[in-house]
Amino acid sequence: QVQLVESGGGLVQPGGSLRLSCVASGVTFSVLGMSWHRQAPGKERELVALITARDTTNYSGSVKGRFTISRDNAKNTVYLQMNSLTPDDTAVYYCNTWRNNGVRRDYWGQGTQVTVSS
Repeated sequence: QVQLVESGGGLVQPGGSLRLSCVASGVTFSVLGMSWHRQAPGKERELVALITARDTTNYSGSVKGRFTISRDNAKNTVYLQMNSLTPDDTAVYYCNTWRNNGVRRDYWGQGTQVTVSS
């Protein structure tokens, strides 16, 4: 079974930094694309960053230049380094992966809360 477990969320001041981690199990991690999504109060869940099995990355326009997604295949872990945080970054952040074995199946972690406030 696929399991994703996020950690690293918390309270940080505007302009501060935070690094999120997501440990995957039940998968061959090195062959999977991984992504981070977030959901702010009253808003839909949105894609934040994505990293492929080949280490190519994509970012949403709102985080480009501030956030960095990376992976450590030896640790089955994907990271999201978040810098220059603003209150608009406040959300629950979710780790995600997916399979395309004829039909798409998404897998999600439980989420970790990030709050940016003075």
